[in-house]
Amino acid sequence: MRKKLALLYGGKSAEHEVSLQTAKAVIGALDMRKFDVYPVFINKMGEWIAGPILEAPASDISELIFQESAYPSSFTVAPTADTMIRFDVVFPLLHGPNGEDGTVQGLLELLNLPYVGNGVLASSAGMDKILMKNIFAQAGLPQAKYLAFLRSEWQKDQVNCYGQVADQLGYPCFVKPANLGSSVGISKCADAEQLEAAFTEAFQFDRKIIVEEGIEGREIEMGVLGNDAPKCSVVGELALKKDFYDYNAKYEDGGTEVVIPASVTDAEYQELVTMAVVAFKALDCAGLVRADFFLGSNGKLYINEVNTMPGFTPFSMFPLLWKSSGLEYPQLIEEMIALAIARHEEKQLIKFTF
Repeated sequence: MRKKLALLYGGKSAEHEVSLQTAKAVIGALDMRKFDVYPVFINKMGEWIAGPILEAPASDISELIFQESAYPSSFTVAPTADTMIRFDVVFPLLHGPNGEDGTVQGLLELLNLPYVGNGVLASSAGMDKILMKNIFAQAGLPQAKYLAFLRSEWQKDQVNCYGQVADQLGYPCFVKPANLGSSVGISKCADAEQLEAAFTEAFQFDRKIIVEEGIEGREIEMGVLGNDAPKCSVVGELALKKDFYDYNAKYEDGGTEVVIPASVTDAEYQELVTMAVVAFKALDCAGLVRADFFLGSNGKLYINEVNTMPGFTPFSMFPLLWKSSGLEYPQLIEEMIALAIARHEEKQLIKFTF
């Protein structure tokens, strides 16, 4: 029997367009003999719009953008008035706030539906770079030095904020919104003038920002897949053709060369695996993450962050890492769906009465 699979995509987020690309790629890779695919488009206003059951991949992203009236109960009701549908699994193909941050995951928990990817805690902590780094510090993982700022304290005393960065981190440094991905709102700063502009830019996207010291070295990434017993992929490297891995380099101008597998020693690979698994378990992750590291010019490894819903087109780093590890894109999707169902079944063993 084919499984009833709901796909959530779009979203009220600056990463809306990235999510559309992900949805088109996943739909194109799904085996329609195994799944009845129910698309649920979330527009930029946050409205949920259920589309018709998909019988074939979309030839264009515009085919996945629906304009009809929203169905607030899209998770349990098909877009026909007389047919009630209980989905077997939900796949949130959402990046950034209002999708990757635990909000949608909390709704799915309340509905008691299996869903692909990380749970509420891991999603919310993984979305907030400040909380994530605090948890990593508690777990003993080596990291670059960082500072966190609120918009309100910056508005009250900008000079003090800039002074802390200069005194404690120095230049170059990176300024990032705390709760956003896809390199949106991120700036690399070489001096005080660039730092001021970067604060202004980052605070457009969040009320909290993080500033990290620049690490001279290589950017290394690894895929992690599983629930309680995660496994790791080969490693990849971002060979940057520009100053850093910004939004355009990721999605538009090809400003980055991806090297898979990356050249690391056996000892370095084992250390990366250990760090990735510690990070995965420290956040109580499930399903998948992409773990990002720096291999410093001093030979030391630092964890940068984990992404709980990484870019997921066939040409994104996470699927490419698993392809190089022997797991093709369609099989990777099915593995993630199977992990979601297994985790949901395990949760049903919890007692709610005593």
